[in-house]
Amino acid sequence: MVRQAKAQRMLTHDQIWVALDRLAARAGLSPSGLAKRAGLDPTTFNRSKRITSDGRERWPSTESIAKALAAADSSIDTFARLIDDDARDGRSVPLLGFAEAGASGAFDESGFPSGKGWTEVALPAADDGRTFALEISGDALAPFYRDGGIILVSRGTPIRKEDRVVIKSKAGEVTVATLKRRTAKALELQPLDATQGERTMPANDVAWIARIVWASQ
Repeated sequence: MVRQAKAQRMLTHDQIWVALDRLAARAGLSPSGLAKRAGLDPTTFNRSKRITSDGRERWPSTESIAKALAAADSSIDTFARLIDDDARDGRSVPLLGFAEAGASGAFDESGFPSGKGWTEVALPAADDGRTFALEISGDALAPFYRDGGIILVSRGTPIRKEDRVVIKSKAGEVTVATLKRRTAKALELQPLDATQGERTMPANDVAWIARIVWASQ
């Protein structure tokens, strides 16, 4: 009887969308990154598209779900398991496009997510409230981080020599680099592009620095 009752349970709008979020996370992508890989409009799975302007629930089409499953190399059985309330791969963290990270108001004075533009994404390894995710756009950080991929950034994880970090300058520039050396006066950074030489950044020009603790592959 229990199995029959579970089988007859109606799926909710939230369950379907949460399953899509989890499917994207399993593939190491944001919802928009999954949509792009599936050949759909990048905004297809965005949270802003889940409710219409007049407050009605908007459901993903069976075609878009099928394309998402193919893009994530997953089956309908996997999707069904992701719908289940117990199928949690991780917790949600704030997500923002890397290109928007330098905008005024994207972070507060302490370097934590603030203002408009942030959504959420379910990712593994997020174990504190000082973690957020950035979605890569374009090929500027290739081959280390690809277009549509996600990097998980922790403001609470200690930073060591040779760690890859995200640095935001007080002027608003956001940079990804390898930390070579850190002193009270400056940061010595190695750009991901090996053809570029080391860069020294005065400490008083740094708004914040955070360690990259995970990246989609």
